Amino acid sequence: MEQLAASYALGTLRGGARRRFETLARDNATLRAAALIWQSRLVSVVELQPEVAPSQVVWKRIENFIQAEKQAQTMQAARSAPAVSATAGGGWWSSLGLWRGATAAGAFATLLAVVTGVNFTKQLNGQVQELSAKLSATSAIEYVAVLADDKANASILVTFDPKTQKLMLKRVGDFREQADKSLELWALPPGAAPKSLGVMSGDAVMKLTAANSDIRQSPVLAITLEPKGGVSPGSGPTGPVLFKGALIKTPE
Repeated sequence: MEQLAASYALGTLRGGARRRFETLARDNATLRAAALIWQSRLVSVVELQPEVAPSQVVWKRIENFIQAEKQAQTMQAARSAPAVSATAGGGWWSSLGLWRGATAAGAFATLLAVVTGVNFTKQLNGQVQELSAKLSATSAIEYVAVLADDKANASILVTFDPKTQKLMLKRVGDFREQADKSLELWALPPGAAPKSLGVMSGDAVMKLTAANSDIRQSPVLAITLEPKGGVSPGSGPTGPVLFKGALIKTPE
């Protein structure tokens, strides 16, 4: 399923296979989610790439395609034209020369299209491989949590990348703590004491380091309001819980 979703997002899934995927996705929420995740990943990769003007080679290949198409149309028109009479302009030999010329032009156009198509395919494959390599180097979101207040207003979006062991926290609400206070993030493993995952800064987006085991063993995250700089290492939360939410594993 992941491979199909990735191919669909890349555009390499074509024809009947692409139409079948779209038909299945309409009735399969998991498949739709996988496709959306891959599309968002690819968009994030593309946004990081600088704009590059097409090279002269690309324009030349486009020109070759156009010329090949014109020559193919000329050949087709020649085939559809009435045969030249035996008494006009040199008889059958002149007509045969015309067909030889049209045939040669058609063969050249076909050869040119094949060579250009092969080069274009090689270039496309190279671009797909390069994009796949960059995609594998981007963050892989494994867990997501939306931390909300007691009125269900979303305030903090949390994502976790197991490859880098980084939590990304993004403020999506209007809450701002006072200058003498700090927000502290806690993992709430069942049957165990809360474990601090770090103190948030005042930035709109920030990252915290977290062990994979701490995240995978904690179905819920919470944020408390603490004194400036957070609580002492090894101690538990002292302030009120402002935001809380379930940690959800993303589809594989």
